[in-house]
Amino acid sequence: MPRHEKLPSPVATQATETIEALAERYGDAGKAAAENLKLWLSGDVPFAEPEAIERLVADGDLPLLLDSFWRELPIGTGGRRGRVGFGPNRFNRSTVATSVQGHCDFLRDRYGEGELTVVVANDVRVFNDINGAYGSSLGDDNPLLGLSSRDLVEFACRIYAANGIASYIARPGDPEALVTTPELAWYIAELGTNGGTNFSASHNPPDDNGLKFFNSHGGQPVPPEDERIVEFIRAAGEVKQIEFDHAVQQGLVRDIPAEATEAYFSSYADLSALAEGSAEAKIVYTPLCGCGEQTCGALLERSGIAVTTPPGQGPDGTFGPIPFKAPNPEVPEATTPAMDFADEQGAALVLSSDPDADRVGLDVKDAGGNWQHLTGNQIASALCYFLLVDSEGPQRQGIVVTTAVTTKLLRRIAESAGSQIVDDLLVGFKYVAKVIVALEEEGRYEEVSGKPGDVVFAAEESHGVMLNPGIRDKDAAPAALLLAVLHRRLAAEGKTIRDYYVSILDELGGHAEAARSLVMTGEKGVENTTKTMSSLRAEPPAEIGGVAVIRAVDFLDEDHYGPILSDTDSQSRNVVQYFLEGFVVTVRPSGTEPKVKIYVQALPEAATEDLSGDALLDHINERAAEMATASYKELLLARIGVELSDAALALPDIVSLDEKLRFDSEVLPQVREAIDGGKTLEEIEPQLKEWSAAMVPGADPLPAVIGPVKIAIES
Repeated sequence: MPRHEKLPSPVATQATETIEALAERYGDAGKAAAENLKLWLSGDVPFAEPEAIERLVADGDLPLLLDSFWRELPIGTGGRRGRVGFGPNRFNRSTVATSVQGHCDFLRDRYGEGELTVVVANDVRVFNDINGAYGSSLGDDNPLLGLSSRDLVEFACRIYAANGIASYIARPGDPEALVTTPELAWYIAELGTNGGTNFSASHNPPDDNGLKFFNSHGGQPVPPEDERIVEFIRAAGEVKQIEFDHAVQQGLVRDIPAEATEAYFSSYADLSALAEGSAEAKIVYTPLCGCGEQTCGALLERSGIAVTTPPGQGPDGTFGPIPFKAPNPEVPEATTPAMDFADEQGAALVLSSDPDADRVGLDVKDAGGNWQHLTGNQIASALCYFLLVDSEGPQRQGIVVTTAVTTKLLRRIAESAGSQIVDDLLVGFKYVAKVIVALEEEGRYEEVSGKPGDVVFAAEESHGVMLNPGIRDKDAAPAALLLAVLHRRLAAEGKTIRDYYVSILDELGGHAEAARSLVMTGEKGVENTTKTMSSLRAEPPAEIGGVAVIRAVDFLDEDHYGPILSDTDSQSRNVVQYFLEGFVVTVRPSGTEPKVKIYVQALPEAATEDLSGDALLDHINERAAEMATASYKELLLARIGVELSDAALALPDIVSLDEKLRFDSEVLPQVREAIDGGKTLEEIEPQLKEWSAAMVPGADPLPAVIGPVKIAIES
């Protein structure tokens, strides 16, 4: 049934017939959806909004009801994240209430009676139904419209307080107050709380929201501790709550002390000192409509580095001016407006951070006036080299920590600096935090590094960097600071950070990386994700892109990686990795988004020994990109029996598989018919915009589709 096919109107008004239709038409998923729908209509589910659900049932959008009710929103990667909406498979007050009550029960079980405290943080998100999921049935009379991360902070505080747990939040009563993810990690340790909760969906689309739990170290819980939280959430009974104002009066909601915020900035004093005496250079910084001005922007200003922010890119939960409404430094197009603004300002550097300010982005203008986007791996390599090796840098000594899918160039950098590296961790900064805590608690720094010291640098490929082991999470602020310092120095020499990165490749070898992801939503998406990973295990590829696979590694292999500690451990270890001549290819489902990711690491090869500079960079980037495309087709699409045209393959990976298939089956035929009828591409742009609107809801789709359409026309 197409996405917007409706039940016949006589049936649409009958809840029982709608429920029966779900059960009859959609198999086991439909039966589960039917049972959950009855439960949520009954009034027995707290904060379920049954009156709104009744109207959804009357509207009869079966695919929407199926996807909203067929399961509970998964609890993984330390919490829950997903589309805001009605039903158990949506993020709403009900799923938040049971999650927070379960967390309260976990904390009481873990720490016993007595005073317990948490820090509760929030980003800028606010639900506006940009996707139009509820427009036809609820219109403006939608009780979820305007639900913000800040609203959910106060909602959670009511539950914590009713359970005798005090919450530290930013400026109680101020609806505009924000707390970034790195600040949350810092405050937990600084204030000595028993944990924390973060209301944020990071860089997800604007209709999403989520929450993550943090432990007393300021990191996210790892298996099996996170499984214990899951168990308490699933077992949560009555949700306790008191009025927010009463909780404030009782001292159960507290303002985060200004001293704790000042201590956060002071923890980076040594890095701020590196900016002293550096040359001036114009720099543009954009928080991509998120929280970053209060950490990235403030740290840069405190360090004496002036930056300019494009108009309209301050806190805005709709992410209005951001292309594709994708506020993610990994997406090159996200900073296009900031680069245009930088051109107007005469700036050659654009720094960016994602909505919760834990990821950093970098765009630099080359000598030819062209903007170059640096990947997370390239940023991490430049920062690590500057921090550890560069004769004009701080030349720190200590331990470097990273993941199994992050650039192998970091190992070469650490080794050239005489530093130890841990580079085989599972994806997620919670595993970096685990290493830091273990080193501190066990006093094993000397044992691991061979010399006194500590963790001086940690990074992951998705633009996450940690420069202070006292903050057990990514933080864009110190990364932005060091990038600004390095840019100032290089600009005075007529060079860019991209030039700096290329010089590192010349010295340490031609490493390159590329990544692809396949977004697969709904019940069918879950089925295809499971099918993909099962297929890769049952029938490992003998070759990828014509290159023979030498060795396959399965992180679920208990003989090599130890016993599986919990279901959450199994989820985190749902990773397969292939070693080829000159490449490492890794496949894993995302823990926070409905997608399967491919990571390609291209290693130095003898054929590039005579190449250097841009010629080397272009060659290795092309190698990595070709392997990533081959992996995308052979390890993902082929495993679920799907083929895409070259044009659809060129669509951004933020576009879902369903929409890529529709692009091939519906959009391109209409384009070809119009072109064959004598129209130009420019003439049909208004129609193309309409045909492609669902690919990037709420945003202009043309930047995503123009290139692929040209490929189709020229083929």
